[in-house]
Amino acid sequence: MKEDYSDIINLPHHVSKNHPQMSMMARAAQFAPFAALTGYDAVIHETARHTDKQVELGEYDNERLNRKFAELMDIVHEHPEVTVAYFKPDKCKAGGAYLTVSHRLKKIDTYEQFLILDDDSRIPIADIVDIQF
Repeated sequence: MKEDYSDIINLPHHVSKNHPQMSMMARAAQFAPFAALTGYDAVIHETARHTDKQVELGEYDNERLNRKFAELMDIVHEHPEVTVAYFKPDKCKAGGAYLTVSHRLKKIDTYEQFLILDDDSRIPIADIVDIQF
């Protein structure tokens, strides 16, 4: 028995006259039911997603921020335009992202410790790293 396939190695590839060729996507899809770990790709993607670590402000930065808040408290009734840089914790994993928003200040909730902007977004005062007005 020959095992080197020399009798068929140079024959042309067979193309069916009755059935159209299957696309590569359809070929791959027929093996989808055999995926061993359903949802594994989503877990890998979530694990690979980058989050920033929240940095703790130093004493000088805290004093500077406190002075700005004191100034802002004096003019809050004027509803000034503010640009706020703050840390937003991630809901799914450790860390989060630093964001910057610009809006008019609606009010400062001193009881619950939030800045409330004119678009009704609420920024926790403890997460603010800089504010300009």
